[in-house]
Amino acid sequence: MPTKPQSRLDPSGRPRGCAQLDRHIPAYCQYLADRGNAAGYARSCEEAVAHLSMWMKGAKKSLADVDEGLVAEFVDDHLPDCHCATSARHPSSVRAALGHLLVVLRAADAIAPQPLDMTEVGQELRRYDQYMEQVRGLAPKTREGALRLVEALLRKHFGNEAIRFEVITPERVRRFFAAQAKNYKAPTSLGAVVAALRGYFHWRATLGDRTHALVGALAYPANWQLASLPKSLEPTEVEQLEAALGQSGPSMRRADAMVRCMLDLGLRSGEVARLSMDDIDWPAGTITLRRTKGRREDVMPLPEATGQAIAAYLRDERPKTRHRMVFARHMTPREQPIGPDLVRKTVRQAYARAGLPYTRSHLLRHTIAGRLLAGGASLKEVADVLRHRSLNTTLIYAKLDSGSLIEVALPWPGTPAVATTGRAS
Repeated sequence: MPTKPQSRLDPSGRPRGCAQLDRHIPAYCQYLADRGNAAGYARSCEEAVAHLSMWMKGAKKSLADVDEGLVAEFVDDHLPDCHCATSARHPSSVRAALGHLLVVLRAADAIAPQPLDMTEVGQELRRYDQYMEQVRGLAPKTREGALRLVEALLRKHFGNEAIRFEVITPERVRRFFAAQAKNYKAPTSLGAVVAALRGYFHWRATLGDRTHALVGALAYPANWQLASLPKSLEPTEVEQLEAALGQSGPSMRRADAMVRCMLDLGLRSGEVARLSMDDIDWPAGTITLRRTKGRREDVMPLPEATGQAIAAYLRDERPKTRHRMVFARHMTPREQPIGPDLVRKTVRQAYARAGLPYTRSHLLRHTIAGRLLAGGASLKEVADVLRHRSLNTTLIYAKLDSGSLIEVALPWPGTPAVATTGRAS
């Protein structure tokens, strides 16, 4: 009897590649979902990993070969002349997707840990990362993006040799930015590139380097007004979400309290996860946010609806634990505090129960900005509520209702109205 030919497709319909790598694709997809990535982006990342897997099979590469060097070989050598049946060919997108893959594989101890880069550039990046974290208080994702751009600039000019800033001219900086601009189409993304490079040059200036001309060579995109407005929930969608709260079932009170913290206070998912019992002053009706993105300690009024949702969770549903975090795991290990991924997952499930076609928990933060502006608040007040360190971060919301950006007029619930001025400048 003739042997039946084996299909090159796995049950999901993907071509079979390196079997060792393919076993980690489900964990990779879960990692992307837990980070709150959009479904389209997750699919493109999975396609990039499948492309790498097929290439590894043809090149007789094993899982043990996977590291930054193999990713560079795949992106720099294979992609330019690639004729594979896949859409995952854009170098920057593929490189980013495979960067996530390295994180997942190392978390599973499937590949060797990343070796410490002892080159001049590697040591420079570690020093700058320390400065961004300890002095500027930047979030990990922001630092990672800045470091990628700075590393690309330094590697291009110095490789593994000593860094000499007299080599980097304004013209070379402009050429580097022009090359990067091909990978970043949106004005907001280009603005992030400018901010990352300027931030590095400013830091070098504090160390005595003459980098002012390099800063001047980088201009923010002139078409800010064409940038897309952050997506937020419409008033009817807010009502729809609120109407879906209060359902019975496992972990529903925890979900209600998390959603209220983000919808009423504009908290980030990490801030919700880190919220402690000691942060809530019930008699005063306030909540204190510690270890925020801006490394500040902020005291905010606790709206009645939010307080009631948290109290109901603490009273009726929260399991007994030794830690003081407000929100606890409902399955073992209960003593391990929750992370922001669980908060984002909970919000996505709340959207689904409300019949809303969204995935990003950050929508709720954009939503409170829109609600404040619609009520007559100024950009300064919105910046205070969102706890932005710079008013520039809040400027994107100016397009929501430019006619209402006048005197501050919207107090928090339960507080007396105080006439203050807060014009954006």
